[in-house]
Order: sequence, then structure tokens, then C-alpha cells
Amino acid sequence: MPAGDADPRHLSRPAFIALFGTTLATAVGNTGLISVMPAVGRELGISDFLIAGIFSLSALMWAICSPYWALKSDRRGRKPFILIGLVGFIASMAGCGLVVLGGARGLLAAGTVFFAFLIVRSSYGVFGSAAGAASQAYVADHCRGAERVRTIAALGGALNLGTILGPAVAPFLIMAPLGQSGPMFIFAAGGFAILLFTALVLPRDSGGSHRFGPRGKDGRMRSVLSDRDVRPFLLYGFAMSSAQAANTYTLGFVVIDHLHRPPIEAQGAIGAAMVAGAFASLVAQWGLIGTVGVMPHMAMRWGAALVLAGNIGLVIAPGFAALLAAFALMNLGYGLARPSFAAGASLAAMDEAQGAVAGAVGSIAGASIVASPVLAVALYELNTAIPFIVLAGLMIGLLAYCFLNAALAEKRGCTGAIVSCER
Repeated sequence: MPAGDADPRHLSRPAFIALFGTTLATAVGNTGLISVMPAVGRELGISDFLIAGIFSLSALMWAICSPYWALKSDRRGRKPFILIGLVGFIASMAGCGLVVLGGARGLLAAGTVFFAFLIVRSSYGVFGSAAGAASQAYVADHCRGAERVRTIAALGGALNLGTILGPAVAPFLIMAPLGQSGPMFIFAAGGFAILLFTALVLPRDSGGSHRFGPRGKDGRMRSVLSDRDVRPFLLYGFAMSSAQAANTYTLGFVVIDHLHRPPIEAQGAIGAAMVAGAFASLVAQWGLIGTVGVMPHMAMRWGAALVLAGNIGLVIAPGFAALLAAFALMNLGYGLARPSFAAGASLAAMDEAQGAVAGAVGSIAGASIVASPVLAVALYELNTAIPFIVLAGLMIGLLAYCFLNAALAEKRGCTGAIVSCER
């Protein structure tokens, strides 16, 4: 094997650190940005609805572009697209910082700030999605079986760790002379450091098409979506991801209503609930999957059961402590389910289809937060219990779906659908 080439059978420690750092840096930056943008929007005269719309459009672009980048990486290798994603993150963060700084200093009108921010942030959905899709495909190329499941779970843990760190550090980065644009420029600088590190230490790879032969129909997105062994994982993943988005985006309203306090006074309690949920997900991904080695089929079933229990808990929670426990319980379930459906889909797919699977998983991550939060909040406004009853019913359906697909797979002698296998 030529010097500097990646071993196709093993993910080296430097490669894992580079992928972990990429995931962590982008998670810290994105959640940090989300945490400061409501205050930025109100200071610059941009409505809360428009601020939410900016992030929804970025998520939509992510959903659309992830499959494209993943399939491109099949031909040209994963590393170039991981670097493209990091460049997209850096450019988006720096661009957002410039727009906010211009608005704060009166150089840009509120309308101009909105449209400029919309364009700059959407560019992250377009180009930043390359890193997520290519990273999962890189793991699939270099890991097999249980190692692949643990590695995908570890990267999911990096995402949750970033969810904790981003909102925690962002307020401390608001300082003169940059003001509220400070976190964005500093996150961009951190992304640049990760870009240099990844460019230097991540072994280059030749791409799926070179390693496994010409890209045939199994490498095409439509083939993956029609594959009866892979499709159940993706359908499960979309439903579970949409449920998590609904739970996450309604959390603030639930906490405020439970505490009966003004929104500003409830911010600390909302943050505590988010941290509790993120830590619960870390326990699932780094403890139960990473250390104990729970395989996808079992983790997906337990994940749905725990999310079911958590949503029931939200309906009957008598106070904030019970609400906190319910939210942590459901995030333990999400922490089991989210990396497991991605790993399960990867294990069930042919080697030639790993890029397409990674793209589909990335597309699900973006598509799941386009509509479900809006629908959940609308249902919450009708009745505070309705969205969680609906989500509990969805989890019952997912549990039945898991067992049904396992029975059908066993009947036809295939071990790919919602069960532990590797093709």
C-alpha cells in the first residue's frame, strides 16, 4: 500500500481523531450559533419566525445536498469532501459574523441583514453537508461489523458533546470589539484549525468506486431507497429523527409552562433540560453502544421504547424534576436509536452503496427538522398534551415495525432488515 494511503480494513487513530474533531467543531459552532441568534435577531429587529426560517432553509439545503456529496465521494474519495464540508462551515461562520457585525454597526439595514444571513447560512447546508456524508462513508469504508457501530456511535457522541459545549461557551465569546458576532468568528477560527489538522493527518483514500469496482446500480440513491434490507432502517431513521426534532423544539415551551415563569427567567431551566438530554445521549452512545456493544437491532427497539416512556412522562409529569427525568429518558432512547439506524443501514448495504447510504442518512438529518418542529408546536398550541401523545403513538408504531420487519426478514432467510447483520 503506498505511503499515506488509508488501510481499507482499518480506521487509524489519527483518522478517528480527525473525524471526531470535524464532528465536534461543527456541532459546537452550529449549536452555539443557534443559542445566540434569537438575541441577535431581536437586537437587529428581525422576527423570531424569520430567524427560525433561516435555519429551516439551511436544513432543507442539507437534506437536498447530502446525497449529492456522498455519491461524489464514491468516485473521488471521502477526504476531499470532508475538507469541502469544513471549508463550508468556516465560510458560513465567518460570513454570518460579518453580516451580524455589519448590522450591529448600522452598516446594513435589518432587511439586508436577514437576506444576507439567509444566503450565508444556507451555504452551510449546501457545502457543510459534504463533511457529514463523507465522514460516515469513510467510517463504512474502514470499519466492519461491531467496530463500525461503535465508531458511528462515537461520532454521534461528539455531536452531543458539541450540543453541550456550543451553548455553554457562546455567551463568553461575546466581547468587544466584535460583540455578538464574536462567537461566529471564533468558531470559524476553530474550524480552520480542524481543517488544517484533518488535511494533515486524515489518510487519503481512493473512493468507493476505485476500491470496489465501477459504481453500479447499488451505488445509486434510488437503488438504496428500494433495497428491502436497507429501506426499513431509513424509514425508521426518518421517523425517529423527526420525533426528536419535535421533542427538542417544543422543550422550551414545556419548561416555561411547567414553571409558570416568564421566558427569560426560565432560560436556565431550559438549558439544564437540554444538558440533561445531551448527557443521556452520551451515556447511550459512548456507554451502552461504545463500551457494552449493543447492536443496531436491539438498540433501535430499546430506543423506541425509551422514547415512548419519555413522551408519556412529559404528559403526566407533575413538576420540573419529573419533566427533567422524562426528557433525559427519551434522549437516552434517541441516543440509542439515532446512530443505530445509521449503522444498521450501513451494515445492511453492499460496499458499493456506502456513499449512497451515507447521503441518505445525511438527508434524513436535514429533512427531519424542516417540518416536524412546526407541526409539533402547532399541536402544542391546540393542547399541550397532543404532540407527545402523537409521538408516543409513533413510537408504538416503530416498535411494531421493528418486530414485523425482523420476522419478515427471518422468513425469507435474510438478516438485513432491522436485525444485526453485515452484507
